[in-house]
Amino acid sequence: MSSSSESLCLWLALDRLTAADPEHYAIWVLKSPFPSGHVHHDRIWNHTLSQAWQTWQSMFSLRGLPQVPHIPSAYVPQLLLDENNDLSKSSQTNSYSSRLMQHLGLNLWQWLFDGPVQSSLDHSCGIAQGQSTVMRLRLEIRDPELISVPWEIMQSQPGRPAVALNQQILFSRTTSDVDPLADWGLDNGLKILLVVGHDDGGASDDRAAATLSLEKEADLLKNILESRADSRPGRRVVRQVDVLLQPSPAELVQHLERYRYNVFFYAGHGIPAPDGGLLFLQPNATLNGTELAQVLTRCRVKLAVFNTCWGAQPECSGQQAIPRSSLAEVLLHHGVPAVLAMRDSIADEEALSFIQKFAQALAERKPVDEAVAIARQHLLTLYKFNQPAWTLPVLYMHPDFDGELLTPMPTDITRLPGDSGIGGRAAAHTISIREIGGDGKVWPIYRGLMRVGRLPDNDLVIGEPWVSSKHAEIFYRRATAAEEASEPTYFLRDFSRYGTYYLSDEGWQQIHRQEIPLSSGTQLRFGSSDGCLLEFLIEPTGET
Repeated sequence: MSSSSESLCLWLALDRLTAADPEHYAIWVLKSPFPSGHVHHDRIWNHTLSQAWQTWQSMFSLRGLPQVPHIPSAYVPQLLLDENNDLSKSSQTNSYSSRLMQHLGLNLWQWLFDGPVQSSLDHSCGIAQGQSTVMRLRLEIRDPELISVPWEIMQSQPGRPAVALNQQILFSRTTSDVDPLADWGLDNGLKILLVVGHDDGGASDDRAAATLSLEKEADLLKNILESRADSRPGRRVVRQVDVLLQPSPAELVQHLERYRYNVFFYAGHGIPAPDGGLLFLQPNATLNGTELAQVLTRCRVKLAVFNTCWGAQPECSGQQAIPRSSLAEVLLHHGVPAVLAMRDSIADEEALSFIQKFAQALAERKPVDEAVAIARQHLLTLYKFNQPAWTLPVLYMHPDFDGELLTPMPTDITRLPGDSGIGGRAAAHTISIREIGGDGKVWPIYRGLMRVGRLPDNDLVIGEPWVSSKHAEIFYRRATAAEEASEPTYFLRDFSRYGTYYLSDEGWQQIHRQEIPLSSGTQLRFGSSDGCLLEFLIEPTGET
């Protein structure tokens, strides 16, 4: 799941030097595009930065002030700073908050990118510019007390974009304490499992009203995730969104194991905890972060998104933050490639705007970190620089992950209509496989080909023991003039160990390493007469 572009990555790590004063930190460049870029630099967390950070919290923190490094809890921030970064409060609160946000962003940049670290960044950006490509900037924060700091707002100078808004320097957080990243390949479409868990707020004594509210929330999220903004040929990516409403942990695990998803999306109540927090799937049924991480990696989910207010925050023991305890870090530790969570509470309207733009960018085949930057810029446009909405999403990426979820946009513009399964009569029909019974899931057949089997690189993954790793394929074949028909012509070719069953006028028939034509409504079972019952469908789209 890595690529050659991954070499253009600058990976920084920072940690407190325990043998020195508590304000003393070390910054390392762990990875650089050039050999001499692996530098080390010591920094003092100075009073100006402490004051700027505390003042930020006094205005923008929505959940109360967390512990701040080196600042007594009785500290009262002074809002008047020096004349070069004047924050004296004017009658315009928006203007004041904008200057406050910029002030902290500038101070964070100057503190982190100082001396040899700044030189390493400049040289890396020059290499990326010379190669006409983006550079990935990854920040590993080993001191859990600094995780709450909004590093995403760092900016090199006034008037320049914040680091997390820059689409030429793609910013994410990371950690080196990770399991290896498996190579799961790329997918043809977004397959999202949307889990709507227990909502701690707005609980109702009326069970029917609470269920209706939950269903409305699920429908809204599903529509947002499936909405399409770009329908240009070659760019459209089908988004399949399946919904689970307040599943039990066993139901969730079973669903993830049965079907293949590349994105897991959770909306609901949760709390921080040492093992990655707790998701409240039901009022009295929870799943902790470690348990979730194990099932997500086992089921090869590449991106986990959490519409909660705590996913990027560590748990605290007494007054001390626990290292590597946030949900995002725990998932990365177990090998989940990317996790998007919130640093603080986010309003529903803001979250939905971000999610919609993020899903659209992913569907345009953008890497995860670029899609986050695009969605973050969208929030900034809607809610302005002086509001914290755009700063709240936090992206963690595995150090070996290049952000790619989907196959690149096709470049073979000139095609024979029948060979590709698009154009002509094929373009006027929707071709799919539908599950009969169960959840009634539908798998569209893209570009005239569907590969069926047990391995996850198939288009239709069936995890039944009698299904071969690469079991069969369903494909489009252009009809001859003598065979011209009103519907496109599809065939099923079996090359499995146990064969494929299809329902004919004479009852169930088996083919083994053979080929048969398919007509709309043909029922299929792969590998066994007891296998999952599926139906091949050809449906008009109404297009000409």
